[in-house]
Amino acid sequence: MRISLSADHAGYELKEALAAWLREAGHEVLDLGTNGPESVDYPDFGARLARSLEAGEATRGIAVCGSGIGIAIAANRNPACRCAQVNEPLSASLARTHNDANAIALGARLIGIDMAKACVTAFLSTDFEGGRHQRRVDQLSHLNQDC
Repeated sequence: MRISLSADHAGYELKEALAAWLREAGHEVLDLGTNGPESVDYPDFGARLARSLEAGEATRGIAVCGSGIGIAIAANRNPACRCAQVNEPLSASLARTHNDANAIALGARLIGIDMAKACVTAFLSTDFEGGRHQRRVDQLSHLNQDC
């Protein structure tokens, strides 16, 4: 699977660890930065992640900032991105089964590497359930037009 990763300065170390782990597992990783611990703005990196998914450069995305919240909000400004901020595997799994999330956001200051890996594993190994959830997922791309 091809996976886009992005992070701000607070998420840089976790992003790097996840990128190495994903490559070892045989995934192709598109690293969208940041490339060091110097302060950067998380909205830029959330937007990069969303654009990579929109362009079809990756199948899934993982965004990391201090809390996972800000970068998820930024990514979700793009209608092509359905990014769920998750802290444990059940949320990551439900984001896939019910919401067809194509990205997750992790909080580097909230979870450790082992929990992050568990979240990513659940996210990558879970399929969208479809059915009754499809109508709602379809609505997400048209909220501004239909409301």
